[in-house]
Amino acid sequence: MARQGILGSIAKLVLGALDSAARTKKASDPARPSHRPQPPARPSRGAPDGSARPGAPDAIVTVEVRPEDVHDLRLSYAPRRDGDPDAGEIVWTWVPYAENDGRGKDRPVLILARHGADRFYAVKLTSKPHDGEREYVSIGSGSWDSAGRESWVDLDQLYSVHTAGMRREADALDAERYARVAAVLQQRYGWAAGR
Repeated sequence: MARQGILGSIAKLVLGALDSAARTKKASDPARPSHRPQPPARPSRGAPDGSARPGAPDAIVTVEVRPEDVHDLRLSYAPRRDGDPDAGEIVWTWVPYAENDGRGKDRPVLILARHGADRFYAVKLTSKPHDGEREYVSIGSGSWDSAGRESWVDLDQLYSVHTAGMRREADALDAERYARVAAVLQQRYGWAAGR
């Protein structure tokens, strides 16, 4: 009887050890998903300022530029319906949010001027009303907004947009509306009118 008690105790110990070993193996098995809560994913950091278009190579990411730091920008109206971005055209591209935390969204931007071989300076458009606010200029409506809403140019945020990051040409502003935006930008930042 005592022998059976000892054997039963040994069997319990062995089974307990085997069960513990099996649980440890399951927890460390890389093929099995962990059921522990994972920390939230960090936003992608594609550009030095922290902005990134998900899945886009760093070199073609749209980045925000401080307008005060840009001195060589020449504003000139030169739209051509050739599939390439030109000053005066509105194109759709991914634009980072002001928080520069890796998030952003596709939106229309007004191309202002060339910025190197493959990049352009641009300002974003918004359909949120900004009557009487000096940071915005109304440009009316156009085919870039399928709902036909009035659009506003945000004068405080300047972007460097890569040609490969532009989704499509949406429309071109007429010369008068472009000149109105250019005049405000020239006065505000001292940029020159181009030819």
